[in-house]
Amino acid sequence: MNTVTATRLHAADVNITMVSNTQAVTDYARRYFGPWWNAFEVLPESVCAAPVVFANVDEDQYATLQALVETCPHEETTYAKAATLVARDTEGTITAVSPTQQLAYRHEPATGRLSVIGTGSEPVALAAARIARDALRGLLLRDGWTLLHASAVTDNCRTVLTFGEKGAGKTTTALALANLGWQLLANDRIFVRPDEGGQLRVLPWPSAAAIGLGLLDALGWHDVARKRLGAGEALHPTQHPDVTAAVLAGRREPLWEPGGKRERKVQVYPDQFANWFGLKLATGGLAQSVLFPRIRRDAAPAVEGCRRTLGDADFMHGATEDRYPDILGLAPAGGSGSSDARQSVAYHLEKLPQHTVVLGHDLAANAAFLHQLLSE
Repeated sequence: MNTVTATRLHAADVNITMVSNTQAVTDYARRYFGPWWNAFEVLPESVCAAPVVFANVDEDQYATLQALVETCPHEETTYAKAATLVARDTEGTITAVSPTQQLAYRHEPATGRLSVIGTGSEPVALAAARIARDALRGLLLRDGWTLLHASAVTDNCRTVLTFGEKGAGKTTTALALANLGWQLLANDRIFVRPDEGGQLRVLPWPSAAAIGLGLLDALGWHDVARKRLGAGEALHPTQHPDVTAAVLAGRREPLWEPGGKRERKVQVYPDQFANWFGLKLATGGLAQSVLFPRIRRDAAPAVEGCRRTLGDADFMHGATEDRYPDILGLAPAGGSGSSDARQSVAYHLEKLPQHTVVLGHDLAANAAFLHQLLSE
């Protein structure tokens, strides 16, 4: 018989609780969010008010929700790389099902109740973590925070934000500095909000990090990952099996999807940054400077003369998040914060020291250059 368990996630002044009939689901949430958000076990009977995510493994309940959606008017979209059917009733309740993943999602705005139902513990754990994170994101945005497409590192005195499009070097820059002793705050996106003193507070957005085989090798992490995988440990389940095989085989050059347009990468759990690779993780900071990197293979690290300003792509919203559209309506319109909050953040960021830099493929040289630049 399954035992009901509960885990609470806490960031800044908001929280959400996940309740499940399967221990592995709430265990996963504590592992995934614990390093960056304060995730801790609570007694299920202490959960008496929303916001709550009910995440259950229940084949019968999943079948009921699937039949409900398929037999009433619905639309089709792609969510988490899977075809997903979404239905809305007259009371505003949203129900969605992904038949190939055997997952169902339900949001009842009138009560604040969120549900994730599936037939297997691992799919439910991953889906529930996504939904809980999106729900907490909605709470933070309503509390005045803004979500930015950036990485961040801190040394307690200085918190550095790095902006750029995909491939510009956000993750590379953050991991290079973290490998040099800085604390990793976020690898791809961050929450920010001005405090009463006019400084920008920074919170992490917990997520798995995608690291190419070449970068894994340059960081000196390849042999560690190979040893851990060889001993039977696992990286994030969204990692393609070909990547696991490549690491175990000692392959260090990039691995590409058929067609060569997208690189297949190692998917690292947040806690593995610390447990596998020895990085220190930070839970917050105050923004002190901004980096705009550009990666060029044969370049020597250097400051570029041009100044880049923040654009629409630097804020996380529907146009930049095609893998996980807000199918349950959990985030305020836009998904990155109110117009006033965004304008305030842009104003405060413009006042910070900004560095537009070109970086090469020598990670040690990049890290030494950036450390010196940010120390000036």
